[in-house]
Amino acid sequence: MSPIITAILVVSVIGVICAVMLSVASKVMAVEVDERIPKVRECLPGANCGGCGYPGCDGYAAAIVEDENTPINLCAPGGPAAAAAIGKVLGREAGAIVKQSAFVHCRGDCNVTGHKERFQGEQTCAAAKLLFSGDGKCAYGCLGYGDCEKVCPEDAIHVIDTLARVNPAKCIACGICVRTCPQHLIAIRAESMPVVVKCSNHYKGPIVKKVCTAGCLGCTLCAKKCPAGAIHMEQDLPVIDPEKCTGCMTCVTVCPAKCILPRNGTED
Repeated sequence: MSPIITAILVVSVIGVICAVMLSVASKVMAVEVDERIPKVRECLPGANCGGCGYPGCDGYAAAIVEDENTPINLCAPGGPAAAAAIGKVLGREAGAIVKQSAFVHCRGDCNVTGHKERFQGEQTCAAAKLLFSGDGKCAYGCLGYGDCEKVCPEDAIHVIDTLARVNPAKCIACGICVRTCPQHLIAIRAESMPVVVKCSNHYKGPIVKKVCTAGCLGCTLCAKKCPAGAIHMEQDLPVIDPEKCTGCMTCVTVCPAKCILPRNGTED
């Protein structure tokens, strides 16, 4: 027998043996996957935005099936339709869907604040942030270069007068803008929340007026006057407890800087 034929036979035998071993190993070491997981995954839109708090749609689908305590109505892009479809697969009630949208906690447009210096580098918020926390007078305010606008998959955010503004009608609460903003100004809020604080600065009152005429003064009037005790101060900024807020609008009325506004479903 020629050496070439011998080599071919040896390689062929080795290949067959390896194939058999891999076939056996695939069955012995196979990890069983609940057949409901791919069915639940099909009910999700595939945005993989992470807004539900899980690593993409695959992670959320697995969590729903493996843990009965995981709510099935956390997918904002899928909305009620996705929740209903998942409920049908698992035989569970979807529960009420709370409409949420992104909200920019800042009123610092070009009419109330300005630049402490002109940034000449790459025109992005991330790049500007590297230069002494940005080029704006207020170190806590919107940088205005539109990183959030560029990543929004629904065209729900636009920078107008150097301030990012959200269109709630288009927003699917995916949270991509939240993770993108280097100033951490954007948050996902339930649209049913009566009032919101449209400022993020932690300056003392006298400094605020020097950097932004629309900034919160930290005067504590809102916290003192709230009849429900729903407001407390953190680093000279009011924080509203949505569980306690009754929507009486007292805080809106007493705020001298008009930083607490009604959440009426539209961005001002």
